[in-house]
Amino acid sequence: MPARDTPFELTLLTLNVHQGFSALQRRFVLHELRAAIRGVSADLVFLQEVLGRHSAHAARHADWPPMPQYEFLADTIWRDFAYGRNAVYTQGHHGNAILSKFPIVHFENHDVSVAHHEARGLLHGVLHVPGRGQNVHAVCVHLGLREAHRRRQLDRLCALLATEIPEHAPLFVAGDFNDWRLHADRRLRAAGLREAFVETTGRPARSFPVRWPLLRLDRIYCRNARVRTAQRLAQRPWSRLSDHAALKAQVCL
Repeated sequence: MPARDTPFELTLLTLNVHQGFSALQRRFVLHELRAAIRGVSADLVFLQEVLGRHSAHAARHADWPPMPQYEFLADTIWRDFAYGRNAVYTQGHHGNAILSKFPIVHFENHDVSVAHHEARGLLHGVLHVPGRGQNVHAVCVHLGLREAHRRRQLDRLCALLATEIPEHAPLFVAGDFNDWRLHADRRLRAAGLREAFVETTGRPARSFPVRWPLLRLDRIYCRNARVRTAQRLAQRPWSRLSDHAALKAQVCL
């Protein structure tokens, strides 16, 4: 167990898993995806578009797991997980998930959908990391495709950070921001967060589409933590597992 004044490293991973299918829904790749995520050995995994249930897909694919996708991906590696159901439809539902090697002592999913358009959420988890003086906070984000909706969702996110997360607590905010104009970065810097790739390379990573990354949609933000390294995972096998690249960061508390 690390002493409270000893630097403590964490590895973070974020990925839009595209409901367990490759780009353009060509292949069901959840089993390959689990192997790739396990290979990173991240302490915290932020997932977007993860299925809780889908009866039609389950009937169509013989290797469809009997449990929710987030539980299947967690397997025996991540002892705790949290799921925030966002989109609900006749065949099932999907949303955001956090996988954690540390106990999740509390979590809450905040619905930030705008009117009756895209269903979106902010999944806030509170983690107990042994030996740390404070709990660690993690927020998994998936914002809307329309800029007007993203502005309102960023307002909700900033309000959440200001009212529910202690100012000096370690905080990680990661996910798919759909923010190709980079407006979110300015808003979150004002809230005291720093983006991992901005800290290490000067700009957010190009993450979409995975095979020819052009748009900087996915991010990893930190507060009260130091970024050591940041890496875009866009080569094989990752290029065959989603339409987004996975992002990895090593941070120090």
